[in-house]
Parts: sequence; structure tokens; C-alpha cells
Amino acid sequence: MIRKIFKYFADVKVEMSKVSWPTRKDLIESTRLVLIMALILSIMVFLTDRVLSLLLEMML
Repeated sequence: MIRKIFKYFADVKVEMSKVSWPTRKDLIESTRLVLIMALILSIMVFLTDRVLSLLLEMML
């Protein structure tokens, strides 16, 4: 059982060495893009909600 655990962690170490990690610059750019897209999406959802609420109020 202990041997299997050690083999598992050895395999994890080998696989993690194969990962291509992003550079700091790439990571910052990706983070900015995600934040901007989240902001745009939240604004779109807010505006859609407001328009639909106003239309519903006008109908009642």
C-alpha cells in the first residue's frame, strides 16, 4: 500500500514536469482579459434585466 502511494506521487512529479506553465506576463494578460469579460457580461446582464423589468412594468 505504501509503495502505491509513493509511486502515485512519483508519477505526479513526472507529469507536473511536463506541464508548460505560463509566463508572468501571459498570466497577467489572461487575468485582465477574464476581468474585462466578466465586467462586460455583468453590465449586459444588468441592462437586460433593467429593460425587461421596465417592459414588464409597462405591461401591468
